[in-house]
Parts: sequence; structure tokens; C-alpha cells
Amino acid sequence: MDVIEKLIHFGLSRPEANIYIALIKHGALTGYEVAKLTGFSRSNAYTSLAGLVEKGAAYILEEQVTKYTPVAFEEFSRNYLGALTGYAQEILTELPAPVRLTEGYLTIRGSRQVMDKLKNTLLSANYRVYASLPSNILKQADEILRTLAGQGLKIVLLTDEDYTLAGSTVYLTPMPPTQIRLIVDSERILTGELIAEKPETSTCLYSENQNLVNLFKEMLQNEIKLLTLTSS
Repeated sequence: MDVIEKLIHFGLSRPEANIYIALIKHGALTGYEVAKLTGFSRSNAYTSLAGLVEKGAAYILEEQVTKYTPVAFEEFSRNYLGALTGYAQEILTELPAPVRLTEGYLTIRGSRQVMDKLKNTLLSANYRVYASLPSNILKQADEILRTLAGQGLKIVLLTDEDYTLAGSTVYLTPMPPTQIRLIVDSERILTGELIAEKPETSTCLYSENQNLVNLFKEMLQNEIKLLTLTSS
């Protein structure tokens, strides 16, 4: 993902993102200069500049000729994320209570979406975590796992490389580098694959179906018993 695509995630349109980069690169510019540098029509350039000002990514510099100057990305992103946090808190107080998923399962597709679901499922833990994760995926969840361990949650991990986490139990075993198996609080499971090389092929299933949760828990427990017997 290039810088333009990343800026779009901060609420800018593609033309606005391109013009923002031009302002960063060249400094204060008039609308005419922006159009000339970017190849956009003057009307599109002025529309996008107005959008950048409205969204807090540019300031108007009043001189003999009106120019536009970029807001430093550190400041712009901080303001944008702060506003999102405020909106999120307001939305949480205004939304109706969600209906809990107790049957069936959800399909999660895409590497980023799978990793997000893995992290959020871990963050939902209140009592215990059982996880079978290869080291490359485990490292991405390391901070959350250490936070949970620090809160005194029971954590049992199966992975393919040495991993130290105070207060947890870790079993070493060979496993596919893409495999995810996670059980949280004996209530929620996430299972599937995270394939970094082909993000669009990453797929996981999430479920709160108790029969399915119990089945996965029993499978992991049997695997742990086998590892314990073979290592003794």
C-alpha cells in the first residue's frame, strides 16, 4: 500500500491525497500552481484544496495571492484520530445493545481483517486463552498477550519457536506457518489461516457456538496431552 492509499484511510480523497503530497513537497502553493504540478484541472484543484482545509490537512496562507500550506502530518493525524476516538465514544453510548452470536459462524476474509479479529478476540478475554499460533503470527499478538498475562489471565500457548511469557504455559510443536486456532474464555473460537504472501486468501471462521467451542477445546487439550507424553 503506497502513501496515497494510506492517506485515503485518513479521510482524504485520492485527489486531496495527491495534492497534500504536493504541498508537503513544494510548500505553500496557489491553486494555479497546484493544478500545474499535479495535472488536475483548476476547478478540481481548488475543490480539493478546499476539502483539505475543511478536513484540517491544509491552511490558507493570506498573502497578495491566496496560497495553501500543508498541516504537518503529525498534527493532522493526531487531530483526526482524536476526533475519531471522540465519535467512537459517543457512538458506543448511543448504539442499541448488540444481539449475541450464539449459533453458526462468521467468515473473516483478508489478512488485515483476520489479524484484527484475532487481536479483538484476545482483547475480549476475561479469564483464559488457549491458542495455537506459529511464531510469525504470535509475534503480532505479543503485546496483547503480555497485557493479558499481566492481568492474571490463564494463557496456554502452542507455538513452533521458543516463547517466554510470565505466568503462561507454552508448548513447542511443529505447525504450519499460517495456521490460527484460538479459544477465549471457553466461549469463543477463531480458526483458519493467515497468509501474508496472499492476503486475499486469508480466511478464518469465528463462532460462539458452544458445541463447536467444546469440540475445539477438546482437540487442543488432546494435542497438549500428547505433547506432554512425548516430551516426558
